[in-house]
Amino acid sequence: MSKAVVNDDLCIGCGTCESLCPSVFKIEDGKSRVLTDECGDCDCQEAADSCPVSAITIE
Repeated sequence: MSKAVVNDDLCIGCGTCESLCPSVFKIEDGKSRVLTDECGDCDCQEAADSCPVSAITIE
């Protein structure tokens, strides 16, 4: 099972991850937050690859 992790120090809150994978990511207080531990119904890797500051890793 894959799990997304957001580095708060790098995140700029651009919303790309939320637009690609809204069931996993949500922008709150200017930063991306992970809503669930499972990357099930969307492509978390695509969200990580699309992050302009590489703030998302998939473990």
